[in-house]
Amino acid sequence: MNFLNSILNQSKKHEFPFDHWEYNDALTDEQIKEISNTDIPDVRKHNLSYDGTRAIDGGAAEFREGIASGGKALKFRCFITNENASQFPNLLNFIKELQLKKTHETISKMIKKDLSNSYVRVEVICDREGFWLKPHCDIKEKLMSGLIFVNNTNESEDLGTDFYDKNLKKVKTVPYKHNYGYLFTSGPNTWHGMEKKKIVKERRCIQVNYVTFPTDWKVE
Repeated sequence: MNFLNSILNQSKKHEFPFDHWEYNDALTDEQIKEISNTDIPDVRKHNLSYDGTRAIDGGAAEFREGIASGGKALKFRCFITNENASQFPNLLNFIKELQLKKTHETISKMIKKDLSNSYVRVEVICDREGFWLKPHCDIKEKLMSGLIFVNNTNESEDLGTDFYDKNLKKVKTVPYKHNYGYLFTSGPNTWHGMEKKKIVKERRCIQVNYVTFPTDWKVE
């Protein structure tokens, strides 16, 4: 129950530039190992360049319209599904913890949104040199959004997520610290992204969402 314990005992609410929570030690060593070892193709080796989105293969941003698979962009994205769950036994335990009634009820109270009929979506991320993410607000179907960083290669803490005010001025960077995460709920002026920064090796993390559209992981 690392995630729930972290949310309950090691989280802190911030209200600027919008409500969000930062928390520590949500992942086990085994879960971190699976994230670190996930094979995600290097965009640069496929004659592609990062375009400020995660739909980097020209597959259009279909996932933003509520398609759980991520559309064609899936080949550069690793969502944990029934199909590949056997490769991720520890991350499957993480998903099961997110599905628990106690977990989603706790987060519901924090973000003031009902998660009782939602689905869990988890994606392992590996960003490499050249990555950037344009400022954006999440779609309303994402009831809860957030990342947990895995920085075991001594990358700069500046590689965390950038938050912006309503004028799209960068006002905060959530530090890219090992086993450190944040969460918030979608809404107006929840602008976030990542400026172009120097990535020496890779920027590993796991994206955690509760969403309204179906995935393989319905909450209890």
